Amino acid sequence: QVQLVESGGDLVQPGGSLRLSCTVSGTFFGILTMGWYRQAPGKQRELVARIFNNFTTHYTDSVKGRFTISRDNNKNTVYLQMNSLKPEDTAVYLCNADLVVKGYWGQGTQVTVSS
Repeated sequence: QVQLVESGGDLVQPGGSLRLSCTVSGTFFGILTMGWYRQAPGKQRELVARIFNNFTTHYTDSVKGRFTISRDNNKNTVYLQMNSLKPEDTAVYLCNADLVVKGYWGQGTQVTVSS
């Protein structure tokens, strides 16, 4: 069974940094796009960043210049480096992997930005 497991969420002060990781395990033929989404209380789930299998990237406007998405295909892992964190970034961050045949979701890792 394919599983996605996120890690790296924590409580940090405004201006701090976190690095999230998501590793895909199980049996699959290949990973196409990988992405990070977030869901905050009272908000719709939104795409934060996405990286394609040719390593091109896309970011939502609110995180451009602060967040960086990357992937390590040998480790089946996607990362999200988050710098200059703001209270508005507080959310559950969910990993998504579009595999051959279908996509999968992780359970999420909590990021809380507070003073």
